[in-house]
Amino acid sequence: MSVPVVPAGPYDDLGEPEPREECGVFGVWAPGEDVSKFTYYGLYALQHRGQEAAGIAVGNGDQIVVFKDLGLVSQVFDEQSLDALKGHIAIGHNRYTTAGGNSWENAQPMFRMAPDGTDIALGHNGNLVNHWELTMQAARQGLVDPKTHPSDSLVMCALLAADTREGHSAEEAAMELFPKVNGAFCVVFTDGDSLYAVRDPQGVRPLSIGQLEGGGYVVASETAALDIVGATFVRDVEPGELIVVNADGLRSRRFAPEKRSTCVFEYVYLARPDSVIRGQSVNTTRVTIGRKLAKEAPAEGDLVIPVPESGTPAAVGYAQESGIPFAQGLMKNAYVGRTFIEPSQSIRQLGIRLKLNPLREVIEGKSLVVVDDSIVRGNTQRALIKMLRDAGAAEVHVRIASPPVKWPCFYGIDFASPLELIANNVDQNDPVERIREDIGADSLAYVSAESMIEASGQPAESLCCACFDGHYPLGMPADDPNSELVKTMQAQQAQGSPADPNPLRQPEHQAELAGQAQPPRRSGRACASADELDEFTNPNN
Repeated sequence: MSVPVVPAGPYDDLGEPEPREECGVFGVWAPGEDVSKFTYYGLYALQHRGQEAAGIAVGNGDQIVVFKDLGLVSQVFDEQSLDALKGHIAIGHNRYTTAGGNSWENAQPMFRMAPDGTDIALGHNGNLVNHWELTMQAARQGLVDPKTHPSDSLVMCALLAADTREGHSAEEAAMELFPKVNGAFCVVFTDGDSLYAVRDPQGVRPLSIGQLEGGGYVVASETAALDIVGATFVRDVEPGELIVVNADGLRSRRFAPEKRSTCVFEYVYLARPDSVIRGQSVNTTRVTIGRKLAKEAPAEGDLVIPVPESGTPAAVGYAQESGIPFAQGLMKNAYVGRTFIEPSQSIRQLGIRLKLNPLREVIEGKSLVVVDDSIVRGNTQRALIKMLRDAGAAEVHVRIASPPVKWPCFYGIDFASPLELIANNVDQNDPVERIREDIGADSLAYVSAESMIEASGQPAESLCCACFDGHYPLGMPADDPNSELVKTMQAQQAQGSPADPNPLRQPEHQAELAGQAQPPRRSGRACASADELDEFTNPNN
């Protein structure tokens, strides 16, 4: 029986979730090896990409067995469950909720049986723009019930399995399906015999190939997972490419031309610093951003301290460039994550102290330059600055290693609605100063978009910076309420006005603003009109 997983660590004292990657995927083809344990350790390395559910599917050529549940990798699996998963091929998945709710049914890998009896298991990292169109296609074939809001991963698995039949392999089914899929997707799937890996034509999310000493192959969302299992990096899965691994070796097929738009936020925050994306070290990128930030926004301080762990590389770079000593002024509890114990309100109000605690002897009486990766709603920074001042900090100068986040992500990052982002909830005539006042810092500065992009080592035209600039290279889902807010903001931007998701920002409209309903945080959930759903519920249709 599944036990509800209560979010404890990823929230501050006002209930603000951190920006987070939605999923991590891992796959291995290695006859004679313990593929379930390889996958376990691969998922363990990718735990930061998804902490709500974990699962592994193992195939032996005859059948696929799937084991999955809500919780962290270490909570879902033990020695006994891993020993029961025998085969030569495995895929694994860590999940945060994207499309579909946080329930056991939405945990991955997904599983379907094809008409010819072939087992299909699939894991997906990303978010689809045409989720609803694919859902309706699957519903018309009787594969899913749209009223249950099936996840985009389940819809893809159902369509893939339905088209796998005698004389038409899973590989051919994939070559027909994925050109019709629009959005961000890194997919690993298996038919129990071959391992398949697919990456969307824009290459929004990373996906890499490694080779084991014994000759087997591994695919993973980040190169750090290859390192953990002892695989040697071979290359990235290219955008628009299908990789097939089986007894005949590794081969490649292209299902769409490359139109690269790699997510820049992978470099800024999401990926592990020991990962490499498109030949560029994530750690090097973050240190370089810190150096550039020190040049663009110098501060007078006694110490540079990071907000661990994601702010640490940028803080190192800032200290190196500015000459201000680097210090660890905040200690992070590495074991705060997800928990099966419901925290009481009084415990929850401890908030940020569950994650971070100041070293008073380091910061007392000091002027601090505090470096963090981003500001989303501002609650975390507000609580952090108060905590530092309570611990005796004389001044707190905040430096952010990314530009202001003003736009939602439709491609697989769980950001807030535009109405909830602090960069949109202040006077747009001088937003940085207003944010500084709101969070209580002595000074505040963000790195420029130009410096962030330059530090990534990638051409600007090959990056998706939508959460910073509002340009969506893959378009937006028609069924998402945030899409309408974004269109309003884009129209304002085109007219030369500040992009504001709420035109009622003027003081005389504040009462009306306070009573306005806000759209859901999450993007990408499939929804339908009453007429569309009636097509599947009215027996007269």
